[in-house]
This record gives sequence, C-alpha cells and structure tokens, in this order.
Amino acid sequence: MPSIDLNSDLGESFGRYTLGLDDQVIPLVSSVNVACGMHAGDPAVMRRTVKLAAEAGVAVGAHPGYPDLQGFGRRDIAMSPDEAYDYILYQIGALQAFCHAAGARMHHVKPHGQLYNRAAVDPELARAVAAAVHDANLDLVLVGLANSELIRAGQAEGIRTAQEFFADRNYTDEGLLVSRKLPDAVITDEDFAVARVVRAVKEGAIESASGKLITVKPDTICIHGDNVHALEFAGKIRTALTEAGVEVKPV
Repeated sequence: MPSIDLNSDLGESFGRYTLGLDDQVIPLVSSVNVACGMHAGDPAVMRRTVKLAAEAGVAVGAHPGYPDLQGFGRRDIAMSPDEAYDYILYQIGALQAFCHAAGARMHHVKPHGQLYNRAAVDPELARAVAAAVHDANLDLVLVGLANSELIRAGQAEGIRTAQEFFADRNYTDEGLLVSRKLPDAVITDEDFAVARVVRAVKEGAIESASGKLITVKPDTICIHGDNVHALEFAGKIRTALTEAGVEVKPV
C-alpha cells in the first residue's frame, strides 16, 4: 500500500496569544513541526505542543525560522551561511531538549516561512541548513520543498530528506510557492485542496496557478496550522487519502 506523511506547522502561539487549533489538528496528522521560539512559540508552548504530539503518537519535528517574532518569520533577513547555521542548530537543540523531557524522539526538521522559501532557491543557505541538521543528529529527516535546493543540499550531506507538497498553497510555473503578497497564494476551497493532494500523491502531478502541469513526487503533505481551514482540510484530506488506498504515516 502506498503511504504519505501528513504534517502541520504547530506550536505557534506566544504568551497570551493563541494561534491555531493544535490539540484538534494533532490527532488528524502523522507528524508536527513545532515552532522553536524565533518566529513564533515560546518555551511553554514548545513543551505543551511536544507533550500533545507525544501522547498522540505523532512524529515530532523542529520548525526553525528567522529571528522575527513581529513578522512571523515571513520577512527576508540577510544572514551569512554561518549565522543561519548557528540559528538553526540553536533551535533544533532547544526542541530536542523538550522532546527528551517528554520521552519522545525528535524525528525531523522543517524550516519555516521565508527561511524555507529562501533555502529552496539559495544553494549556500540550503547547505547551511542541511549542515545544521546533519551536525545536530544524523537520524533527523530534513523536510524541504519538492525539487528544491534544500532537498539537494540534504542529499549531498548524506541525510534523509522528505520532499514536501503544500495542500493549501498555490504554485508558480517553476514549482515554487506563490508569494503570500499575492491574492491567490493560499487555497481556501477545501474540495479543490483535497483533489490536488490526491492527484499529487497518486499521479505525481499538479497544476500551477496559471494551469501549467508540474511534476511532484511528495513524501509529505503540509497543512498550515494557522490556516483558518486547517481542521477541515486535515480531516477531509486524511479521509480522501484513506479512501484512495493511501496510508497516512510518518516518513
């Protein structure tokens, strides 16, 4: 039976501010990416999210981002490869401590936001990210945009990689994510999103925002935890995958 991982970016609340429906989304996915305090999250949120995921038997990964709480990690920050390496290694280490305390094994690393987008096209940054994951723990899986520089950098480092497809985002003709500055960046039609996911998994292809056919062979499907439709997307996508004969499990 073919299989696919279903992941969500969670743990993005901060102090008194709550973002997402983490406790409801976690049972519907097979892995979670936990914010590490730089773009979102804080120590209390990290501990709570890891505990929820561990109790649900869901794979736990670090979701390191640029140090940009105000911009939610979605603004570009000029960093040297060495600086990026340090920030990523720091965040991986922080989440690893919470995993250890919860008796959970840390499974993967997926960069967040603009760090993720930049590493998809910038070979130097991609190598810095991959090196940080490699040096933190050789058993970690590096999650990156399908067919991107980040995937190639991880493969060159000799670590496991997982090619990611976004259920709730539109793509450019080049296979990149449509900028969030554009009105068609985020998909809100649940039925459309579900059909795209099933097609990507079963046929290895989707259509870009302009209608061009793009080849994708995803290992993992992302549903953004801060999407207002996250809960509905997760439930419907999991059901559709099961009905299509696809098992949902971690990479």
